[in-house]
Amino acid sequence: MPNIGPMELIIVLAIALIVLGPKKLPEVGKSVGKGMREFKEAVSGGSDDDREERAALKSE
Repeated sequence: MPNIGPMELIIVLAIALIVLGPKKLPEVGKSVGKGMREFKEAVSGGSDDDREERAALKSE
């Protein structure tokens, strides 16, 4: 599998900006990030309780 370099990343982001537009792009980025985070937690076995415990530790 080939590595994705900075030039490929710039091209993908430019195409996304053209297709989605500047107003919709941040919303899409947030939803993709949230989905990836939830998927990672589901795969690693993290639960809502774990997230609450981490948030409590950070606030101390």
